[in-house]
Amino acid sequence: MPPMTSPRGFLTEEEKDNLPTVSWELIKRILGYLTPYWTKFVLVFITIILSSVLGLLPSIITGRIVDEALVGHNMKLLIQLLLAALVTLTASQVVSVVTTYLNAWISQHIIFDMKNQMYRHLQQMSHAFFTSERQGDIITRMNTDVSGVSNVISGTLSNILSNVATVITTLIAMFGMNVKMAVVGIFVIPLLIIPTRSAGRSRWKLLSESQAKNDELNQMINETLSVSGSMLMKLFTREDSEYEKFVKVNKEVTDLGLKEQLSGRTFRMVMGIFTQLGPLLIYFAGGYMIIAMGETGLTVGTITAMVALVNRLYRPVESLLNIQVDFTRSLALFTRIFDYFDREIDIKSPENAKKLDLKNLDIRYEHVRFGYTEDVEILHDINFVAKSGEMTAIVGPSGSGKSTIINFIPRLWDVDGGKVTIGGVDVREFDLHYLRDQIGVVSQDTYLFNGTIRENLLYAKPDATEEEMVLACKAAYIHEFIMEQPLGYDTPVGNRGLKLSGGEKQRISIARVILKDPNILILDEATSALDSVSESAIQDALEVAMKGRTSLVIAHRLSTIMAADRILALNNGVIAQSGTHEELLKEDGIYQELFETQFGRVLEE
Repeated sequence: MPPMTSPRGFLTEEEKDNLPTVSWELIKRILGYLTPYWTKFVLVFITIILSSVLGLLPSIITGRIVDEALVGHNMKLLIQLLLAALVTLTASQVVSVVTTYLNAWISQHIIFDMKNQMYRHLQQMSHAFFTSERQGDIITRMNTDVSGVSNVISGTLSNILSNVATVITTLIAMFGMNVKMAVVGIFVIPLLIIPTRSAGRSRWKLLSESQAKNDELNQMINETLSVSGSMLMKLFTREDSEYEKFVKVNKEVTDLGLKEQLSGRTFRMVMGIFTQLGPLLIYFAGGYMIIAMGETGLTVGTITAMVALVNRLYRPVESLLNIQVDFTRSLALFTRIFDYFDREIDIKSPENAKKLDLKNLDIRYEHVRFGYTEDVEILHDINFVAKSGEMTAIVGPSGSGKSTIINFIPRLWDVDGGKVTIGGVDVREFDLHYLRDQIGVVSQDTYLFNGTIRENLLYAKPDATEEEMVLACKAAYIHEFIMEQPLGYDTPVGNRGLKLSGGEKQRISIARVILKDPNILILDEATSALDSVSESAIQDALEVAMKGRTSLVIAHRLSTIMAADRILALNNGVIAQSGTHEELLKEDGIYQELFETQFGRVLEE
């Protein structure tokens, strides 16, 4: 459930607890996004001033209509003044449209710039960022927060300028017409604003309580009426107690709903009363001056125009009283965005990065240490060589760090100590894009984009020919399956490839890597989702794919392990054993224990 947004003028408790720190550096950074469009901002300012001046004219013309046309029985002047009012209203609306367009143009271009910057920055973040950051937070930053900048530019900033211009021009017009009535009008404004803000605060408190209870009710529904929750409730026979809890919370929601509706009606009533009270006071003050005090310089038209001008002041003044809230929310929005921009890109290409030919080169791990957190090290002094043209298999218990070891090669993670070299060159000295372009990875968690089979295959090599694509799929034993589909290679795979079985997804993933034709091949449980027949066929394809390449394989399958030129047995963060399948079986160690646990029963049968 997203956090509740309060009405204008009130901060939520969460907003109060996370007030942004205002500094000149933050303001200057925000202005940095606005300055490229300063000429458009000048035009916006001009149109706002023009709109404020034009907005005064109908009220002033109304006064003249009363005093000169109606009282003076001048039909010709009445028509002229009505036409003038119509022209000014039309001109004001046209200027308003121009202002809206300029605001929208500026805000949308700033969003365009910021989204591009955010996407490029997040692309370059290390794998660690995406494993620790919630995906929902990333999407919120990219969409909700960046798009919210539009409201800041076209809403908050523009409204502040417009409101200030309206208040200044209106006050000038009021004092120009009659100083005494202008003073009365100014004193009336608080009578319009204070009661409505007080009633609004009470209603906001009820709204907060109501939503909190609704959240509690929704949570109860989600938990007890989901597939797993309902089954648990039935198995433990908790239907009656859960029903009693539901009735209790539902009663509280109903009571708060009634209070909130009554409060809303009261709020509208208070607003209605005080909105009408202001003009009545102005009419009373004006009438008292004319009737009781004999004010000769004051006319009925002036009083009528003054009422219209005071009404024109109400919303701008109320809005300006909320500047602190609007300003705080705007700064908080930019602070959240800048928080992502300020995240350090800790894995990147060095200066003078190297681009060496990686074909037929050994991969060497020298005294490698690593931990996902500073206080817990999971790999200790890892040393081995994966020779070119050979398949090096890594085995070990779950959670022993097998996948972590191979992730150092494409620099999804960087080592904390020691180094990983290719052909004697530390992987951290290579151009990052070039390095990853030379490596092919098939992971256990096969990921396919929501597109067609063709699009997913060409992701590895966009310029691949049809023949190359077909050959890769034949090598991965997936071509026949593709051709059996009505749309062939243009068959949609669904979100994350959910329209395909696990084995079909993995074979497409393998075909994708074969199409890439990398110099280094990494297989992380690449055949785990395949049946025995498919695995046997793909094993042959992988052997062909691994020829002439340096290959590292994480596997549990017996056939994969036995085919390896060298096996590394990982245990408790260290390489406990190293050798061929036959050599390791003769030793009394972790490999023999793993082998017998996983395959002993199968071999006996």
